[in-house]
Amino acid sequence: MAGITRKTKRYPSDLTDEEWERIAPLMPPANRRGRKRTTDFREIINALRYLVRSGCGWEMLPVHFGPCQTVYWWFRRLMRRFLFQTIHDVCLMLDREATGRETSPSGGVIDSQSIKAPHAKTRGYDAGKKIVGRKRHIAVDTDGRLLLVQLTTADISDSAGGQMILDAIRKRWPWVKHLFVDGAYDRLQLMDKATFLDFTVEIIRRSETAKGFEILPRRWVVERTFGWMIRWRRLVKDYEQRIDVAEAMIHIAMGSLMLRRNAHP
Repeated sequence: MAGITRKTKRYPSDLTDEEWERIAPLMPPANRRGRKRTTDFREIINALRYLVRSGCGWEMLPVHFGPCQTVYWWFRRLMRRFLFQTIHDVCLMLDREATGRETSPSGGVIDSQSIKAPHAKTRGYDAGKKIVGRKRHIAVDTDGRLLLVQLTTADISDSAGGQMILDAIRKRWPWVKHLFVDGAYDRLQLMDKATFLDFTVEIIRRSETAKGFEILPRRWVVERTFGWMIRWRRLVKDYEQRIDVAEAMIHIAMGSLMLRRNAHP
């Protein structure tokens, strides 16, 4: 960690040279016509990583990154190009390959997390967790790498969100066949949809004789992924008004984690 800190330019969230070399080819090319582009994409990515890692507001970005309006304008444009999702998925496949696995996973774990969303346009109430906000439905591989995330209002049940996850997994990660879930997903409609989409769903239940905290096999990896997320202060709560912006913030955080793991094994 000390070696990586020496390689960053100013802040621990800054890209190192090795990290920038891996994602620079993914940046959008300059237009052939019109005024020459003067924006440094490396500084834009540095600013976004700093924003998510520190949890500061757009107006509180340090002056090293340039005007906050420029950073926000490029964030919205890169988000519409799905750049952050692309960086995350590419780094995920490279990380799986580096550990001796196939680039596309065949198994995964599904879970959800209810979080407060004080500025969201639409919110719901999770009666079980007593939270007003949004719910993060995620799927991870068996090592905890984020495969995809879907955000809904908090009043959407786990089984309903799980059906959305099944549709998205089949389109984005077609080789996934086996999924591990907890008892909240043991619903007839979800199981029927899993069968229709050719998934094998295994329910990991808590032991009836267990007292206190118990680590469940295959289930603990998704809880660790939630822990990775909330180390980025912007993700402790959902501070975004729009769902697509909130999903982009998650991809920035988890993509940064995968990128640093690849560049500095």
